[in-house]
Amino acid sequence: MKTRIISLLLILIAGLQASAADYKRTISVNQNGTGDFTTIAEALEAVRAYMDYDVTINIANGVYKEKLIIPSWLRNVKFIGENADSTIITYDHHANIDKMGTFRTYTVRVDACDVLFENLTIENDAPQLGQAVALHTEGDKIRFVNCRFLGNQDTIFTGGDRARLYFDHCYIEGTTDFIFGPATAYFKDCEIFSKRDSYITAASTPGDVRFGYIFDNCKLTAADGVTKVYLGRPWRPYAHTVFINCDMGSHIRPEGWHNWSKPENERTARYGEYGSRGPGAAQEGRVKWAMKVSDSDAAACLDPVEVFAQASGWNPVADDK
Repeated sequence: MKTRIISLLLILIAGLQASAADYKRTISVNQNGTGDFTTIAEALEAVRAYMDYDVTINIANGVYKEKLIIPSWLRNVKFIGENADSTIITYDHHANIDKMGTFRTYTVRVDACDVLFENLTIENDAPQLGQAVALHTEGDKIRFVNCRFLGNQDTIFTGGDRARLYFDHCYIEGTTDFIFGPATAYFKDCEIFSKRDSYITAASTPGDVRFGYIFDNCKLTAADGVTKVYLGRPWRPYAHTVFINCDMGSHIRPEGWHNWSKPENERTARYGEYGSRGPGAAQEGRVKWAMKVSDSDAAACLDPVEVFAQASGWNPVADDK
């Protein structure tokens, strides 16, 4: 009897190991049928939950009209497009469709942690009839490298009070508040393109989080005829946004920042600039309530290790007291 039980257990273990081996670590998506799948949604279903190894999903050029959720039970996944200009994930929901509201309009929602997106375009091509999110993040430690984010109002929502996001050499466009939310997000060498006279950012950084949005060596550009753009306005009172060593076009308003018509925000919002250049970077006309960013403050903002460590402080022992 004992021998039989051991044999059954060995068979069961072998079966589980075989099942794990069946999951591929590299998955290909191609609309022409030559890959493992023709849609990204199908590829997601093939990724094992809570895995402890990396999976790469290679996505061939094409326009993928898909509304995607990257679920929280996935991690260590890399989404690699063939070409940032030609590998496009797109959808067209906006807030006024059946009273959808802003936060259901996403093209791609990322609830997963420890994921990478590279060489992709994420687009919401809804007409300008309301908020229309292209990228919505809720997960932590998400990286975007050489990606494009196309939309109008509310292009990128950075959710998660202590989530950490890193954008490297990305292109982001929009009209109003097109980068908004509570997460800590670092933008390195990105182009930020304003399509209308309005506001670039609307951070809602929690008051107990040191860093919100950091723009490092980014280029601020605009469409023809756009001449009056604010760097940001506080969606919540303690919004934190800093531009460092950025190239600012003439479309940036002299005052730089707006209080969202709430004078009390001027006492709490944390807005500042350091070392920026270009016709929109002149500091003489800036609002007097903006922060004075010191050399040491700028150095801290330019250190991703320090920025992201501050955003994720947690003492589980203290929570029990």
